[in-house]
Amino acid sequence: MSNKFYITTTLPYVNAAPHIGFALEIVQADVLARYARLRGRDVVFNTGTDEHGLKIYRKALEEGKEPQAYVDEYAAKFERLKKALNISYTNFIRTTDKHHIEAAGDFWRRCGQAGDIYKKFYKIKYCVGCELEKTDSELVEGKCPVHPNLNLEEIEEENYFFRFSKYQQPLLDLYAKHPDFVVPNYRLAEIKNFVSAGLQDFSVSRLKEKMPWGIPVPGDDAHVMYVWFDALINYVSTLGWPQNRKNFEDFWGTMEHPNALQIAGKDNLRQQSAIWQAMLLSAGVPTSRRILIHGFITSNGEKMSKSLGNVVDPFAIVEKYGTDALRYWLTKEMPTFDDGDFTTERFEESYNASLANGLGNLVSRIMKMASFNGVRLDWEKLNGDLNWEADGYAEYLETAQIQQAAEVIWRRVRKADRYIQEKEPFKTIKTDPGTAKKDILALLRELWLIGRILEPFMPETSARIINAIKDNHEISRPLFPRLDG
Repeated sequence: MSNKFYITTTLPYVNAAPHIGFALEIVQADVLARYARLRGRDVVFNTGTDEHGLKIYRKALEEGKEPQAYVDEYAAKFERLKKALNISYTNFIRTTDKHHIEAAGDFWRRCGQAGDIYKKFYKIKYCVGCELEKTDSELVEGKCPVHPNLNLEEIEEENYFFRFSKYQQPLLDLYAKHPDFVVPNYRLAEIKNFVSAGLQDFSVSRLKEKMPWGIPVPGDDAHVMYVWFDALINYVSTLGWPQNRKNFEDFWGTMEHPNALQIAGKDNLRQQSAIWQAMLLSAGVPTSRRILIHGFITSNGEKMSKSLGNVVDPFAIVEKYGTDALRYWLTKEMPTFDDGDFTTERFEESYNASLANGLGNLVSRIMKMASFNGVRLDWEKLNGDLNWEADGYAEYLETAQIQQAAEVIWRRVRKADRYIQEKEPFKTIKTDPGTAKKDILALLRELWLIGRILEPFMPETSARIINAIKDNHEISRPLFPRLDG
């Protein structure tokens, strides 16, 4: 395994404030990044903001702002997630960054030199919410199924097109050769079916006079790049491509030995695993990475969406319950690959059961017994005793099965709690202190292990547990105060 690891989220549009759906994606990425660092890997963790396109341009106009001022304001809101969610990213790329704009121009020229960009007149139905063309077969009662509240628009103009149709067989060959390219496997089957049905060339520019907010097309000032063409290039431009070739190659890897992992929602499957891969093939850039596709967060069974106005604010959740409480829910209660449902009632019920009554109570009881009875761990010998492979923890995280890895932790919490109930060292310390102290030492050692493997998931809680064990002191305030009423 290479010592280098590159992980990236998709870049959210800055046409609205951050919501819990993107919080899921960035926390999933953070768990894997933190785990990779714990295993000694050199990590680049990329996220950022997608700042071009028609809906952003219109939003800026609605608010009476210049597009750049508008995206500056909203990009700052997304940067606040770093502190609110305790995210350890190394790179925050904005598609209005000078280097990204230069890289997008270089990428365009390479695709042009490959004969894959050409001009034609066309007429399409267009969903501004998706920033994508929609065929009649994709529509439900004449509406985009992702944005049913938006009316489709008809675009009729001469644009540049990308020769997507040319890459049907190369993409199918790629999927066949690398069956773990997209996980879970049913998403790989989904994209294979899409590509097998035939690919249509798509527009990669817009007329500047109609939509001026975009990266200029090299050699043609009358056009700007279509937002999807521009934004996808961030995944390589953030690594210094094309100028810093060594850094790019070190962290990108090859298809046979990929160092890169992309995390994306299921609504991004086509763009990430087909469109972007074809663009890479066209530009002569290695198609190296795995793609993890996660599900949606629903609320009472309905999909959350900025356009539908039913999203949950992650900042409000953090303010009320704490950062690690939200990170717990996103990694333990939310399926890694499928949809999961969020309601305040379910969140609070899980918080009380697993955090307040579970982990929090366990830490309090063990540290009280240990500190009162003078039981300490041999700190110098501990780190060498950590078995990352225990209960499948390492294998789950190496294969991005985040919820399964989280469940390893919570099984150990429940097991430690049962041990206390069965051995009752808080009672036997009076009648058989020798045996009781051995039991407390075993519990303390298990708590240390729980604290260590908890670090990628709930880093602040992990630090509090480890520090309490190291200093041999009780927890002065509850890790997770119980929610009553």
